[in-house]
Parts: sequence; structure tokens; C-alpha cells
Amino acid sequence: MALTPYQQLEQEFRRLHAFRSAASLLRWDSAVMMPRGSSEQRGEQLAVLETESHSLLTSPRVSRLLDRAEANLQALEDWQQANLKEMRRERDHAIATPQNLVSRLAKATSRAEIKWIEARQKSDFSLFAPHLEEVANLVRNKAELLGKALKLDPYDALLDEFSPGLTTAEIDGIFTTLGRRLPGLIQEAIEVQAKSPPLEINGKFAVSKQRHLATDLMKSMGFPFDRGRLDESEHPFTGGIPGDIRITTRFSPTDPLTGLMGVLHETGHAMYDVGLPEAWRGQPVGRDRGMTVQESQSLLLEMLICRNRPFLRYLKPLMEKAFGVTGPEWEVENLYRLLTRVRRSLIRVDADEVTYPVHILLRYELEQEILKGELKIRDLPEAWNTRIGDRLGVRPANDAEGCLQDVHWAVGSFGYFPSYAIGAVIAGQLYESLRYERPQLDEEIAAGQFTGLFDWLRQNVHSLAASVSTPDLIRNATGKPLSAAAWLRYIEGKYLEP
Repeated sequence: MALTPYQQLEQEFRRLHAFRSAASLLRWDSAVMMPRGSSEQRGEQLAVLETESHSLLTSPRVSRLLDRAEANLQALEDWQQANLKEMRRERDHAIATPQNLVSRLAKATSRAEIKWIEARQKSDFSLFAPHLEEVANLVRNKAELLGKALKLDPYDALLDEFSPGLTTAEIDGIFTTLGRRLPGLIQEAIEVQAKSPPLEINGKFAVSKQRHLATDLMKSMGFPFDRGRLDESEHPFTGGIPGDIRITTRFSPTDPLTGLMGVLHETGHAMYDVGLPEAWRGQPVGRDRGMTVQESQSLLLEMLICRNRPFLRYLKPLMEKAFGVTGPEWEVENLYRLLTRVRRSLIRVDADEVTYPVHILLRYELEQEILKGELKIRDLPEAWNTRIGDRLGVRPANDAEGCLQDVHWAVGSFGYFPSYAIGAVIAGQLYESLRYERPQLDEEIAAGQFTGLFDWLRQNVHSLAASVSTPDLIRNATGKPLSAAAWLRYIEGKYLEP
């Protein structure tokens, strides 16, 4: 029996999924295991995969099949109709970007990532600057072409790749609300916490023991180690594919909390991937709903669940056993104070959740100016240092503490940063509804029982994958449109308590 146009499209997109899966694993290998001298060869490999993916999406065959499938839309199930819509969206994005630009960008970002690592290690922005300039120029060209084809502002076109449907107008509204409240909130929280400062944790903590503890926690949350792994890299991330998930983190021998919280953050990403519908795997509708929702899952687990007293009641005996420690600094209340300490710090990935959005607002502002040509790459370090100083009252001592701390621009991910702060806002809204619908949540978490948490998330977020828009997902899960109100209620309740 001959395949329908829609069924033929499914076959084509399974091929596309295979190309992208291979590219994802190659990028993981680049960050974790690849010899640094192999970057040129890896860039060529990734460029080939990107080119093949682009060729498939822009082929006349796919265009014909899309037209024929859409002409018989009513014959498809609801999820298939959503899949067809996502297929068209991906095809429109690809056809707006010339293949040679795709190839050039893949090679340029591969080189830039390696130079970023070197420059960060040496704290020397000049080593990275020409590579960032090349990437920024290519991304600027891509944004202009995408914007013209999709009838979007160039920056909105980049946003749409990471967070479909999100625009600068929506971001600006939320960021304005946050920008007005955060300066006063940060100062109030610091003043409240100054009355009960935490005891510091001192000592050396073997990375092997930290890793073992992290692995046990991941298992307790349901991470499938038969289809995933935990490794270390310069910048923590989650890669791979739902059936082969790769988590990385950084462990510090003097700070066992930082690496652990990094693992829990990435586990939030991974559990979202695990919860995506297996029946939709390999199809656009089976992917996550973009990086904004992805970040909501990682921040909800790390910040709202794990940096809270119920989880710490579960964690305390595990840490004492893992590290052979005891004493007042390991008590739940002290661990809570350490993990919720508000400080005007320089490093985004180590920032507390009150100051964290300030880091994102800075990057959001800078990357738009770079793409518009209003900020020259050579002037980025000084612009960064001055503006973070204005916002948080601290100034980087070197480039590694400043504009070299993130890999995102090196790999061409302009438009990604807003997803972190909007993801936090979504997490706050989801958490409010989760606690209302599951009043026993704290007792479950304190007992190390995470099934109820992830069942709720699978029902309301994970199982929907990309079948609905982000605004619809949030409204369906919480009964309200997306806003910063729930996140601000959560932050004020947590950080301004006596």
C-alpha cells in the first residue's frame, strides 16, 4: 500500500532527526572528549551534517509533500496536524537561510568555541574577538534573511528559533516589570539575610565522591542511566537526544554544592527530554517546546525544588554519608542559607535566583546592540564591565569573570539568553499551580519521592512536547496567561522572610 504524503514526510523528518542527533553527539564530544587539535575536522563534520539537514528541509520534494499533506489536513489526527504545522515552520526557517551560510556558520562556530575555551582559560578576550566577530557577522546575515522571510524583526526571528512565538515585545514587558522590582528586592533580601549569615563549608571534597552523590540523586529522580550519562565539561550543558541523553557539569574540590546544583539543573533539562512522547520521537512535534520551556524545567528543579528546605532534609544525611561530615554547617537551615544567599556576584551560572535575571537583562541588551552594529566586538569587554557594575555594583577583574564566561555567542546562540529569565518566570507560575494541586509535595520531596512531581510535569508540560504554543501550554497548566506575578510572589515570600 502506497504511503500517504504525510507518511512520506514522517520518513523524511526521521532522516532529519538522525542528522541532528549525530550533530548533537558530536558537539557533546567536542566539549567533553575531543582532542583540542581536532576542532577543524569536527567543524567540517558538523558543517556536512548541517548542510545535509538544510538540503533535506529545502528540497522540492519536501515542499510538494507539505502542500499535498496540508490539502488533506482533516484526515490527520490532532497531533499529526500539529506535527505538520511544525514541519512547515522548520521548512520555512531553513528555506530562508542559504545553504552556504549554514555551512559557513557551522565551521565558524566550531572554531570559535575552541578559541573561547582557550581565551577563557587565559582570560584574554583578544584571542576570541576575531572569531566572535566572524560569528556575529554571519548570525546578523542569518537574522536579516530570516526576518525578511518570516516577516519578523531580525532579532525576533532569532528568538523564534529558540522560543517559538516569543517576541521582544513580550520579553520587554516582563523584563520591564523585573527591572523595576529587582534593585529594591535585591537590597531588601541582602539586608534580611545579613541578620542570620550562614556558616561556611570548608575542606576538600573528592570529585569522585561528589560524582557518586550526584549520580545517586539523578537515579532517585528517575534519570535513565541505561540511556544517558554524566560527564564533566568547561560549561555545564545537556546534549544528546531523548534516547541518549548526555549531562555535563563542573565539580569544585572545595565547594560540593556548586557542582551538585549544576547536576540538578541539567537533570531538569534531561527529565523533560525523558518525558517527551516516545510515539512522537523523530518528528518535529515530538521535540521540546523551545528553550524557554526547557529552562523552566531546569530552573524549577534546581531553584524552586532543590534549593528549598524539604529537599535539603532529604539531602543532608546523603551528604554526611558521602563526605563523612557532621556539624552545624551541615544542618538543613545552614545549607538552606548557603544555597539561597543573595550576593552581587559576577558569574551567571553561580548567581542566586534573585540576582540571576540581572545577568540576563545585561546579555539581552548587549547582544541586540552587537547584532544591530551599535556595539563593536572590540568594545564588548568594557561595555560588559561598566554595565554589570552599574546594575550589581561589582566589576570584573578580568575577561574570564566578564564577557568570556558564557559559550553561547561563540556557538552562534544569539537570542538564547532571554529564555533563562523567561524560563524562571514560567517556573514560578508552574510551581504555584503545582503546589496548589499537590499540597503534599513538600512531604514527598523530603522523603526523596519525586514521582508526584514528575507525574505532574509530564501531564502538564512534557507530554505536550511541541504540540501547543508556549502561551497555550502555560495557560492550560496554570489557568492564567504568562506574567511575572507568580515568580515575584515566590521570590518575595522566600527571600524576604524574617
